[in-house]
Amino acid sequence: MSEPPGATATLPEAPTADEPPRSLTAQRVLPLRRPGRWIVTAVVLVLVAQFVHGLVTNPFYQWDRWSYWFLRPTILDGLLITLEVTAYSAVLGLVGGIVLALARLSKSPVLRAVSWTYVWALRSIPLIVVLIFLYNFSALYKTLSVGIPFGPAFFTFDESRLATDMVVAVIGLSLNEAAYAAEVVRGGILSVDQGQHEAAAALGLPKGYQFRRIVFPQALRSIIPNYVNQLIGLIKGTSLVFYVSLLDLFGSAQTMGSTYPGDIVPLLLVVTVWYLILTSVVSVVQFYVERHYARGATRSLPPTPLQKLRTGLSDLRARIRREAAI
Repeated sequence: MSEPPGATATLPEAPTADEPPRSLTAQRVLPLRRPGRWIVTAVVLVLVAQFVHGLVTNPFYQWDRWSYWFLRPTILDGLLITLEVTAYSAVLGLVGGIVLALARLSKSPVLRAVSWTYVWALRSIPLIVVLIFLYNFSALYKTLSVGIPFGPAFFTFDESRLATDMVVAVIGLSLNEAAYAAEVVRGGILSVDQGQHEAAAALGLPKGYQFRRIVFPQALRSIIPNYVNQLIGLIKGTSLVFYVSLLDLFGSAQTMGSTYPGDIVPLLLVVTVWYLILTSVVSVVQFYVERHYARGATRSLPPTPLQKLRTGLSDLRARIRREAAI
């Protein structure tokens, strides 16, 4: 249909650069629907609920007997021995690992060869074999002496008196831990950028000072997560000292299980819960230690669990208000 003469067509005003089209501003932005995620989440929640229900209601677990044994003096004494063995072995193993790692990175071919051989041998031999071998060490060497090599001895010790059950357990675990810690420390040192070494050398700093103040603090960011993983394995590895007659946490539970056969399952659950508590404490300490050494390496420190909880609750409240306003 043609326009009458002299009439002008009225065109809609074009939106300015600062003002979006009204049709777009009037629409509500909907989040992308992900039904698959909700289905998987529902299935997982159902499975978790079934597992917890079975764990609580199944009479086979005997939770009344579990509560009886959980804080018994026998169990607590074994727990104390586990903590002592873990603490001594962790410190000695880490010190030994640092020495082996520095020897592996040394320019001396003899030190490199000895360090590599030690790590290779101890990582190849099962820990239980090392512990049993040390437990029977007095059969090979009844006495130990200090003196001139291949010459006279100044002091002689009775090995059977020195090698108590605690000493055998700590030495065996420390020797095994040092082999793994050496590779953790060596990997951490190698992760430090070579420019840091060159900058420290350009300043004329002594080698020892370079390692203590520049290289090692940066290597700790890589060492800590890996070594804590080793430490958790060490906590669980202490259960093997029962085979060298040391009644740790697991050994105490085994002994009580032999005396009370009907309480074997509750006793195993007691051991399981205590190991879960110990590893959880170590994991919490690991988080805060990693957070401390992350300063200067990241733009912002990772939030703590409490901060994450507060943020999640704030987001949840804001989402509920938005849904209510629609």
